Amino acid sequence: MMQDIEYSSPEEIRQFQDTRLREALAYLNTSSRYYRRLFERYNVNIGNIRHVEDLVSIPFTEKKDLQLFNEDFLCVPQHKVIDYITTSGTMSDPVTFCCTEKDLQRLAYNERKSFECAGLRPGNILQLMVTLDKRFMAGMAYFLGLRELGASVVRVGNGIPELQWDTISRIKPDSIMCVPSFIPRLMQYAEEHGIDYRKSSVRKIIGIGESLRNQDFSLNLLGNQIKSKWDVELYATYSSTEMSATFSECEYGVGGHVHPELIIVEIIGDDNLPVPDGEVGEVVVTTLGVEGMPLLRFRTGDICAKIVDKCPCGRNSYRLTPLVGRKNNMIKLKGTTLYPPAMMDVLNNTPFVSNYVIYVKDSKQGTDEVVVKIGLDEEYVSQNARFREHPEEIINEMKNRFRAHVRVAPEVSVAPVEEIRAINFPQSARKPVKFVDLRQKH
Repeated sequence: MMQDIEYSSPEEIRQFQDTRLREALAYLNTSSRYYRRLFERYNVNIGNIRHVEDLVSIPFTEKKDLQLFNEDFLCVPQHKVIDYITTSGTMSDPVTFCCTEKDLQRLAYNERKSFECAGLRPGNILQLMVTLDKRFMAGMAYFLGLRELGASVVRVGNGIPELQWDTISRIKPDSIMCVPSFIPRLMQYAEEHGIDYRKSSVRKIIGIGESLRNQDFSLNLLGNQIKSKWDVELYATYSSTEMSATFSECEYGVGGHVHPELIIVEIIGDDNLPVPDGEVGEVVVTTLGVEGMPLLRFRTGDICAKIVDKCPCGRNSYRLTPLVGRKNNMIKLKGTTLYPPAMMDVLNNTPFVSNYVIYVKDSKQGTDEVVVKIGLDEEYVSQNARFREHPEEIINEMKNRFRAHVRVAPEVSVAPVEEIRAINFPQSARKPVKFVDLRQKH
């Protein structure tokens, strides 16, 4: 059996990635109309790109490029496309991604490695609380990875706590995979219906789409809320359709492991140059081994840092810290820089908040104005004398929680739960909408 490259020495990993990069560039030069045109326009001689560090001489690819020239990114004849996927773009229409049979095999390999990193093995049973429809890559990718791993998968889909608990009772999975903020709702349903979730079969939760940790790898408010009530193993992951890759934490929870055979990750600063290892910047990726629509120096817009020291698990491949947020979503509130995930962490850990939406818009002073609308957990409020007798205290308490954790407080207002739910779950969306950016310039 061939050794996993992640356990090789850092120098061997660098040499391996250099070789894979040269292969990727040669493939793009012969097969991609978009990149062939880019190389010609900017006089890029791919023969001079020998090492990962040389990538700085190549222009970035951005989401707007995928939007405007979508078909030019396709590197294979149409008949080789097996699966069509869409992801959101910077303009109104989504971007189409095309996967070949080879791409689906690569996707399965990637997810198998990520699940192994999170401690899953053949014989484990994972309940998948993610949709497999609506042209969504993630659910299918997870299913393919579990299938390749030899673990069992229960495809329940997202939401519906009643169905989730019925399935857990019937099939007894040892692991579940879902958006972390759904877990408190799952626990609340169990408490209200006499289900002792602590004695359930579930021992491991793998989170997607939201962070469970702070930048120092300690559990964030949401992670602590879950862990304090339910003694399960918590694993966070980071992925995106464009990357065709997932980075999962291992049992030590000190960053998402990057698979060197599948992707090259650069962390770029405001000057568009790589930042020193350990410093926060924008994630820029170059996919390796993608056949249908490979990407070169793609700006994800995600902000985090690269950790290069050896992980206690023995892997030498670099890791990524939890995401700080998205570059375009950065907020300047009362002189403080923050990102929506930090605010969401506070809201997710507030017992009287049933649901919420965060709005950011331009103010007359030219700064950011932030308004948070919350829907109340009426049962919790009715049992709290302070809130019941002085409703204005709800707003004060919410602002105090923001000040305690992100140093500043936005404007807070209360709205009906049904009104906010309609905003969170519009018919056209595949993910909950909890942040709405109304600014004219980003």
